[in-house]
Amino acid sequence: MREPYYLPIGDEVAEFEAAYAARLPVLLKGPTGCGKTRFIEHMTWRLFGGDVDGGLVTVSCHEDLTATDLVGRFLLKGDETVWQDGPLARAVRQGRLCYLDEIVEARKDTTVLIHSLTDHRRALPIDKTGELVAAHEKFLLVISYNPGYQSLLKDLKTSTRQRFVSLTFDYPERDREAAIIAREGGVEAAAASRLALLGAKTRNLREQGFQEGVSTRLLIYAAALIRGGIEPRRACDIAIVQAVSDDASVQQAIAGICDLVWP
Repeated sequence: MREPYYLPIGDEVAEFEAAYAARLPVLLKGPTGCGKTRFIEHMTWRLFGGDVDGGLVTVSCHEDLTATDLVGRFLLKGDETVWQDGPLARAVRQGRLCYLDEIVEARKDTTVLIHSLTDHRRALPIDKTGELVAAHEKFLLVISYNPGYQSLLKDLKTSTRQRFVSLTFDYPERDREAAIIAREGGVEAAAASRLALLGAKTRNLREQGFQEGVSTRLLIYAAALIRGGIEPRRACDIAIVQAVSDDASVQQAIAGICDLVWP
């Protein structure tokens, strides 16, 4: 597999490698669309000899995610009842990185089961089979969440948070973001620079209730539309103005910035 493109914004690559060497569970913390998922794909590529698919198990957490969904369940197969591992159990047994994306979206009783994997025990209890599965030496648990979107009811419990080392992510500086947009969106440097400027300006709209600004991901989407022949100002409407919010005042503020960047 080709190396997943990731442009570091600090020392996060070396810090993650050190955490993995010590088998310290890692929390990735930062706003939506800033590159957390791409980062973990890139690190898997580096640590597992280019085998992202074989080295990474990703779970997108949601409010209906149960412990059974993560650990596994008994299934009927013909006349037999057979056990099928869930994604977490597979990663534990096979020695893979298990990435629980947006962990706070999962039910509280679900997140408790990861505790025994994040301390000296490094083991997963499977109550339904009576097993205590010792983690493979290559296994590592990685979780992520977006602090800016969480309410008091959706925050990491202290008992969970203090089991992880934490890497904080943010949107890149303008020049780096422009390089990312050009590379991932396939546009010329001038267009990428304008999109990066747009992103930087939208992140100053907190007083209008727009907490985080336009993500790098959406800027890349706009670039892809431009590359596909869509007029730049219209591409910004489709990928940014209409996508980020249904609040008319927020849309108007972002549209005004788009008009300045692409008059």
